[in-house]
Amino acid sequence: MLAIVAPGQGAQTPGFLTPWLEVPGLADRLSAWSELVGLDLIAYGTTADAEEIRDTAVAQPLLVAASLAAAEALGVTPDVVAGHSVGELAAAALAGVLTPEQALTLVRERGQAMAKAAAVTATGMTAVVGGDEDEVLAAIERHGLTPANMNGSGQIVAGGTLEQLEAFAADPPARARLIPLKVAGAFHTVHMAPASEHLRQAAAGLTPADPRVTLLSNADGTAVTGGAEFLGRLVAQVAGPVRWDACMATMTGLGVTTMIELAPGGTLTGLARRGMRGVTTVALKTPDDLNAAREVL
Repeated sequence: MLAIVAPGQGAQTPGFLTPWLEVPGLADRLSAWSELVGLDLIAYGTTADAEEIRDTAVAQPLLVAASLAAAEALGVTPDVVAGHSVGELAAAALAGVLTPEQALTLVRERGQAMAKAAAVTATGMTAVVGGDEDEVLAAIERHGLTPANMNGSGQIVAGGTLEQLEAFAADPPARARLIPLKVAGAFHTVHMAPASEHLRQAAAGLTPADPRVTLLSNADGTAVTGGAEFLGRLVAQVAGPVRWDACMATMTGLGVTTMIELAPGGTLTGLARRGMRGVTTVALKTPDDLNAAREVL
């Protein structure tokens, strides 16, 4: 059973799109999508520096476009699809809930709204690796933070104000390593509530279709069978925690044997190697990985 997954914000690196432009037709596709989102996705994915593509309003459309382009180049139909955070927009398109154009239009609004919300208060995120999960969650709660990403494999990301994160760093949970993340704000926390409301209004005019394949939700890892329900979850997810651990558990329960992570791949397959042992994984980092993906199929 094949799962195709789409990575979230933070997976982008300078120049990661460069080799993909050699795939016939993808440069034209990305140019058309650039006009749609009002950003030069090719320039951002090839010549922009790390700080430029860290901008939430840039990173999110860039990542969704890259995942959709890689899926088109791969050309296979999965049994299960899922996306991490903004990757859910790509997953929705792969499952047929949204068209690629609808997904990109919506992610443009999402990125801009989340960037605006992040500018209101100085917030951030810290990854917590290791430690006892209950103790980690207790420490996060004690400092008024939110477990914004429950990624599984011993990784939880806490989000909140910079002051809260500083206090957390000074009083960390036992046997855990804290890694401050280079993000613009506390995504998937209450600080993103204004962005969620903006996205709700932007999505109001869409008529989603029901998914053609099994489509998992970040909210709780469940398979969602209705397009309208999934769209509603996409909207709410902006200000709610990402339960990637639950998504991996569902994939394991469904009997997934192979996971392919779309470009820019690496993060989710890394988590799967620790949290979904025995599952064959392929990360699409460059077009050279397409053959490896096809071979495992």
